[in-house]
Amino acid sequence: MDHPLGPLTIEDWLATASPTDGSHLELVLGYRHVTPPPSGSHQYAVAGLYRALEDARDTAGRAELSVLPGIGVRISTPWRTALIPDVAMLDTDPHHTSFAAENLLLAVEVWSPGNTRAERDTKMAAYAGAGVPYLWTVEPPKLWAYRLAGTGYRQELFTEGGGPVTLPGPVPVPLDPSRLC
Repeated sequence: MDHPLGPLTIEDWLATASPTDGSHLELVLGYRHVTPPPSGSHQYAVAGLYRALEDARDTAGRAELSVLPGIGVRISTPWRTALIPDVAMLDTDPHHTSFAAENLLLAVEVWSPGNTRAERDTKMAAYAGAGVPYLWTVEPPKLWAYRLAGTGYRQELFTEGGGPVTLPGPVPVPLDPSRLC
């Protein structure tokens, strides 16, 4: 199926002011994609994931890795796609406005009820196409952990929050997904 790219580039996305209401503005195949401000439940899960990743990074002694919430990632210039993962682990200096996909080691997406199946599939395909080694998707207390295998993701773990697990990533991450609710 042919899908024409939209008129906007990553440079246009970078030059666009962030929404003042807390919405996220992403670029998908050259088209603006705006999601409403995250709910308190969404942000609670993001905070728990952020803390778990920072603790795991510190425990592993990997100070060169950065854990950041809600950053802009330039996924693909040719495909005019830039996303804002809910939490990211990077292998670069965190003091930038946006980040290259090759510096993204782990993307975490906390799905909200309004995220369509097409949006979820598109984001997962974009992360895989950009070569992001690890992806976690979360619908508290459910959590899926994926590792890049070739051109797509292979599910390594699924949990419905039944207790502590160790998630795969650039460092092993112990987490009890039931604490994300």
